[in-house]
Amino acid sequence: MNPMELYEKVAAQGESVRLLKTKKASKEEIDAAVKELLALKLDYKTLTGEEYKLGSSPTNIAPVSTDGPAVVEDGGDYVDPWTVQTSNAKGVDYDKLIVRFGSSKIDQELIDRIERVIGQRAHQFLRRGIFFSHRDMNQILDAFETKKSFYLYTGRGPSSEAMHVGHLIPFIFTKWLQDVFDVPLIVQLTDDEKYLWKDLTPEQAYKYAVENAKDIIACGFDVNKTFIFSDLDYMGQSSGFYRNVVKIQKHVTFNQVKGIFGFGDSDCIGKISFPAIQAAPSFSTSFPQIFNGQKDIQCLIPCAIDQDPYFRMTRDVAPRIGYPKPALLHSTFFPALQGAQTKMSASDPNSSIFLTDTPKQIKTKINKHAFSGGKDTIEEHQKLGGNCEVDVSYMYLSFFLEDDEKLEKIKQDYSSGKLLTGELKKSLIETLQPLIATHQERRKQVTDEIVKQFMTPRKLAYDF
Repeated sequence: MNPMELYEKVAAQGESVRLLKTKKASKEEIDAAVKELLALKLDYKTLTGEEYKLGSSPTNIAPVSTDGPAVVEDGGDYVDPWTVQTSNAKGVDYDKLIVRFGSSKIDQELIDRIERVIGQRAHQFLRRGIFFSHRDMNQILDAFETKKSFYLYTGRGPSSEAMHVGHLIPFIFTKWLQDVFDVPLIVQLTDDEKYLWKDLTPEQAYKYAVENAKDIIACGFDVNKTFIFSDLDYMGQSSGFYRNVVKIQKHVTFNQVKGIFGFGDSDCIGKISFPAIQAAPSFSTSFPQIFNGQKDIQCLIPCAIDQDPYFRMTRDVAPRIGYPKPALLHSTFFPALQGAQTKMSASDPNSSIFLTDTPKQIKTKINKHAFSGGKDTIEEHQKLGGNCEVDVSYMYLSFFLEDDEKLEKIKQDYSSGKLLTGELKKSLIETLQPLIATHQERRKQVTDEIVKQFMTPRKLAYDF
């Protein structure tokens, strides 16, 4: 098939996906059509050396050589801010993702430097490779060593009232970063994004933002050092924020956002302009009440790596509008109970352990749904051992079990066959039940008045 024929095939499949969504077809039908579309786009990239862009026919009509290193991930991995797909039971190949996104691996040398700078052991998420990639983290450490300030920025897209344990990962890590560096934190709740992408009213999206804020506050953030805001609420209150949105919008073309995010001609203009809103908190002048108009304060963004396209765009724009580029720390994806092929979904109750689950629900979900790397029979398992690389219970323990020695012993015993799948699941249940019960108790203490304090624009406990 020549490039033009393949281009037309991709366009036709894209139209098929849009029609299925318009007709509100079943999830299975849409997922199958999307999977075929992604495969065709990968074929197109391999054949032409170009990303597929709707309305832009291939400029390179001759197929390109595939002898060089692949830019797009092999094995069917596909990652963007809304879709994570992989055919590998171990999950996404993060080393290839680093190459594709052009970020840098968090190596032992960087971890050692972080420990020297902060004077304590690195967080388990760093030690275990859960936060695995970065952009310009050494610049942040340089700034900290020379007493130059920076701030943290992370966020949450409030698509449902209840969050799951995977949603805690960036906030647990951000809380640690704030504690060790003692810097301001900005948390953006993108209720506008969820209104644009989901079947929600603005009022529902804002309500979810407030409810999610309670879970975020329950992670232990200090109200004097943390500002949480809803886009729907804050955009109309802050001229500094909106000015930055407009500056970013002026410096990003429609073709660029189509290329970065895959927007099509039938997407609403709200989606096309939204990336500028997620980019704006990267610049300190978006928060004049906190930073007193200073424009040279760098930002560090801990986030899952699927959010990186937003901030590649932001880093490209920053120097053109007179701001420092934001630095980033990227995390891996938290797997669904059914396996590492996808992220957890807030819309599928059995794919996730929710922060509202009872101890009994946690136990039932893990025992019934957690994908096992064990063998079919006890005899075979004891002889050959289990596979920790695909076992979801072990993956979850690698996130939440703080004791390194205990985690290593579980890995050795399970891999050797000494530890059975049921015993491994029991360890996870005993780890998650108290963690979630403690979170639920803290959340009960978060009143509407406390949420209002966190979400009111104000000066924080820092002088700029």
